[in-house]
Amino acid sequence: MYAIVRCGGRQQKVSVGDVLEVDKVAGEVGSTVSLPTVLVVNDGDVTTETGKFLVAAEILGETKGPKIRILKYKNKSGYKKRQGHRQRYTQVKITGINQA
Repeated sequence: MYAIVRCGGRQQKVSVGDVLEVDKVAGEVGSTVSLPTVLVVNDGDVTTETGKFLVAAEILGETKGPKIRILKYKNKSGYKKRQGHRQRYTQVKITGINQA
């Protein structure tokens, strides 16, 4: 049994026991969050009703993505600007896919 969940503007395929990184979620380590489902497949039966299943996940901790360096430059005007960004993620472990 697996499900397609929507989190952070992306869709990911998950099953029980998977550990994945999603955009930062409010909550403490060890707390449980529910992820909205898009699709659930159980032994070949496909269910697209979003309110019928709940995907429960446990928060394991926070991580950071790779550093992205941004450089803006305009020729002959002396304009240079350097900027960096590092996305924050939350690691979650899927604990169950249950019917609501």
